[in-house]
Amino acid sequence: MPVIGLGVYQNPSCKPACLAALQCGYRHIDSARSYRNEAQVGDAVRESGVSRGDVFITSKINKTVGGYRSCLDAIDDSLKKFGFDYLDLFLIHSPYGGKAVRLDAWKALLAAKKAGKLRSVGVSNYNVKHIEELVEEGLELPSVNQIELHPYCQQRPIVDYCRSRGIVVQAYSPLVRGEFGNPVLQEISTKDPAQILIHSSPLPKTQNPDRVRSNIDVFSFEMSKEDIEKLDELDRGKEGAVTWNPVDAD
Repeated sequence: MPVIGLGVYQNPSCKPACLAALQCGYRHIDSARSYRNEAQVGDAVRESGVSRGDVFITSKINKTVGGYRSCLDAIDDSLKKFGFDYLDLFLIHSPYGGKAVRLDAWKALLAAKKAGKLRSVGVSNYNVKHIEELVEEGLELPSVNQIELHPYCQQRPIVDYCRSRGIVVQAYSPLVRGEFGNPVLQEISTKDPAQILIHSSPLPKTQNPDRVRSNIDVFSFEMSKEDIEKLDELDRGKEGAVTWNPVDAD
């Protein structure tokens, strides 16, 4: 899975941003059924001239879908919209719905993976207790847990647990919806505060092709230990979240 991906949340006309991203070196696009732009992502990949095998595509099943059969149908519908034979990563978008719904959905994802429709499967917004349900059932663990993650909302217990289990933690909303005015960010930024945030958390979302190009230019500098410590001190726990962050769902 490429380190940095383009998020296309709230961008129903995402093809220009996707094309700009693919042209400047992105090889990961993160979509979801609820974003209503899977078809645009597929079109962008085909028009880009980049081989499908070189692009990592993620999508997610939304919280309103429950039941084993309906989850399998949703996966097939996503593949049809993208125009692809497989997806690289497919996630359960949230833990809403209760334990039985979560387990049914997870078993459906595992079945689709076994059938070759999904290369890898994971979850999003899962807390430790939600992943422990899978452990208790003796089921394969997620490859990825995608959570809101940035200096103001570091969710360290979830991160530490996932790392102990070999689950990749993938960050969404790393740009904190444009809240770049924090003095610490301004102090340690040599170019653009957004690049400091992306350096730590790799799924930036933007509709601006110029910003797409800037966001990937994050490997030309390194942050010092002191700078990282300053960012660590910005953590405000759950109060620092800027999105729905449903990690405490029953």
